[in-house]
Amino acid sequence: MKRTILILVATLILLGCSAISLKPGAEKVLITDTKPADGCKFLGEVVGNQGNFFTGRYTSNENLEIGAQNNLKNKAMEMGGNVIVLLTQRAGQTTGMYGAGSETNVTVSGNVYKCP
Repeated sequence: MKRTILILVATLILLGCSAISLKPGAEKVLITDTKPADGCKFLGEVVGNQGNFFTGRYTSNENLEIGAQNNLKNKAMEMGGNVIVLLTQRAGQTTGMYGAGSETNVTVSGNVYKCP
């Protein structure tokens, strides 16, 4: 029983270490900081994130950022969008026992557009 619990906890920690995957089709969604050309339809705002106070400690900064962007792209694709104009990008940090901190989550937001 103890071994099963240990394996389950280790699996959950390892899953928390990888970036959120892109859903099929979401790789075609473009993230930019420039408003798209005329003819694009605004669909709404979307927020993507990865990490929390627990799993973020075991996830690389790179995977936190990639995962948050992938989460953003997945949500934009589900809305029917293919372009995201990035609005904000924030990293959260948790302070450790001795004052040292580590990045534990990344949140990105953007406006979603459907462009021809």
